[in-house]
Amino acid sequence: MILTILTLVHVAISLAGILFGFVVLYGLLTDRRFDGWTAFFLGTTVATSVTGFFFPVHRFMPSHAVGILSLLVLAIAIYARYARHLIGAWRKTYVISAIVALYFNVFVAIVQAFAKVPALNNLAPTQSEPPFKFTQLTVLLLFVALGIAAVIRFRKEAMPAETFTSVTPSTATNP
Repeated sequence: MILTILTLVHVAISLAGILFGFVVLYGLLTDRRFDGWTAFFLGTTVATSVTGFFFPVHRFMPSHAVGILSLLVLAIAIYARYARHLIGAWRKTYVISAIVALYFNVFVAIVQAFAKVPALNNLAPTQSEPPFKFTQLTVLLLFVALGIAAVIRFRKEAMPAETFTSVTPSTATNP
């Protein structure tokens, strides 16, 4: 019963993270900062990776490696977004790390789809068959292209908090 609940919660968080991630990706591609969506995306994607470690297993699996890599990439994205305020090279660092985090979520979703959906499992039961490889390669290339476009198009930098406090009406009009 607990494993069923964990699975449902993990899948729901994962799907929410993917959905929020595509909203954030749309924002990056259209040069809009969706601050609320970004927080939801980063939070649910961290939760997805963390809850993935709660499943009972007896050995280190590829999913653990993806989870660890995802958490590392998310740490970079969160630092670039919230501690470095997207200033300078941190803007590109954020864009790249956020897209890589979204890609990892989609990658795992595809793996799970081929494992759990009977029609897909029949096409690639061991996930080493051409349909699985073609799907993963196509998605990877799509994310690389979207990532390049997002790095080029996303130009909005957040202003650091100290900038807001250092500008007063008297200093704004008198140099």
